[in-house]
Amino acid sequence: MSDAAVPASDPFLASLRGTRVLVIGGTSGFGLEVARKAAGAGARVVLVGRDRGRLEGAVSALRAFGAAAGGAALDATAPGALEAMGEQLGEVDHVISTLGGAMGGGFIDADVATIRETIDGKLFANLEVARALAPRIAEGGTLTFTAGTGGSPATSSGAIVGNEAIATMVKGLAVELAPRVRVNAVAPTWTETGLWRGLDPQELEETKTSMADAIPLGRTAEAAEVAQAYLFLMTCGFITGQTIAVDGGISLA
Repeated sequence: MSDAAVPASDPFLASLRGTRVLVIGGTSGFGLEVARKAAGAGARVVLVGRDRGRLEGAVSALRAFGAAAGGAALDATAPGALEAMGEQLGEVDHVISTLGGAMGGGFIDADVATIRETIDGKLFANLEVARALAPRIAEGGTLTFTAGTGGSPATSSGAIVGNEAIATMVKGLAVELAPRVRVNAVAPTWTETGLWRGLDPQELEETKTSMADAIPLGRTAEAAEVAQAYLFLMTCGFITGQTIAVDGGISLA
C-alpha cells in the first residue's frame, strides 16, 4: 500500500465524502488500493477478507492514516455469509467485489473440475454478491465487479468464460437495478497483486517480464492504476452496464 492517503480535497473523489464503501476482497491488491483512495477522500470503508491476519493488518494501516475503516473476516463465497453480514452492516453506498481467480489450460488439457471451479468463482460467486447486497445499496449507489482481459480460450478456458459471463451479468443487472443502482466491472490484465503470492520470487519476475513483453505499453500495471478505474465507475454518475478494460492494450494485440 502507498505511504500516504489520497488528499480529501481531490475533486475527482469529492462525491465519495461521507459515503459507505464495502470492498469484498479488500485486504490486498486492487481492493485495498480502492479502499485506500476512497478512505482518503473521506469515505467510510469496510473491508471483507477471509484471512483475519491480513484483514486486521489492512484495517490498521488505513486507520493509521486517520481513515474510518472497519473489517469483516469471512469467506464471502460461503452460503449465507453475505446475507448475514449485510444484515449487520445495513445500508451502503458502494460495493466493490474482487472475487474471482485465474487459471491456465484450454478446454481439453485443463480438467473439467478446474474449469468449473474457475467459472463458479467468477460468475456465481459474484452473482451471490449481487443478490445478497444489491437490496442494501442506497439509491444512487454502485455495484462494481472484477472481470479480466488477456489470455485466450485455448490457454485460459474457464477464466475467459468467467470473464465474459461477468460482462454479461453486468449488462443484465444494470437494467434490473436501474435507476437506483449502477452496475459495472473493471477488467484488468495480469497485475502483480496478492493473487500471485504463491509464486516464488523468480517465477513471479519471469511471469511479470513475459506479460510486459505481450502488453503494447511494454509493462504491467500498478495496482493503484487499476484502482483508479473502480473509483471512476463509482463516481461517474452516467455510466452503467459497462466493463472497462485496464490492460495496457493487450486485448488489442
